Amino acid sequence: MRIRHESTADYEAIRAVSEDAFGRLTEAELVEAIRATDRFLPQLSLVALVDEDVVGHVLMSYVEIEPGSRRVLQLGPLAVRRSQQRRGIASALMLEALRAADERGEPLVMLEGDPNYYVRFGFRESEQLGLSPPPGVSARHFLVRTLSAYDRSVRGRVVYSEPFRAIS
Repeated sequence: MRIRHESTADYEAIRAVSEDAFGRLTEAELVEAIRATDRFLPQLSLVALVDEDVVGHVLMSYVEIEPGSRRVLQLGPLAVRRSQQRRGIASALMLEALRAADERGEPLVMLEGDPNYYVRFGFRESEQLGLSPPPGVSARHFLVRTLSAYDRSVRGRVVYSEPFRAIS
């Protein structure tokens, strides 16, 4: 398996991976909607390849914390083809995405997901760090992972970007 930045040539394969992983179009459409915004970071959109086929994808984009409208990273979606799951691909994508975000000097990464899965990557409930989840999102499932540039003054309510709000 190899991980690299996505390219425009990967878009169709990423869509297929997302549809396969989630069994619906929502996450694939979310990825495409995020790409069309100023919140998209191409250098934090990664694909996993097995025999040069795209089998996994992870994306990070900016959301805001209010008050102050400070931008921070939101991870998701993270998708791996069903036939390739339970082989460490999602973990490899997650670790590489976190490494790349840390290298950029980002303070933290947030996500909405299963705490039982994401705790292994150092995520914990966002409210423990003074960060309230977006409206309508369960505090138990809104998680944060601090990075090397973490600043304790980053506090407030997280506001999803328009693509995330559209599916929430």
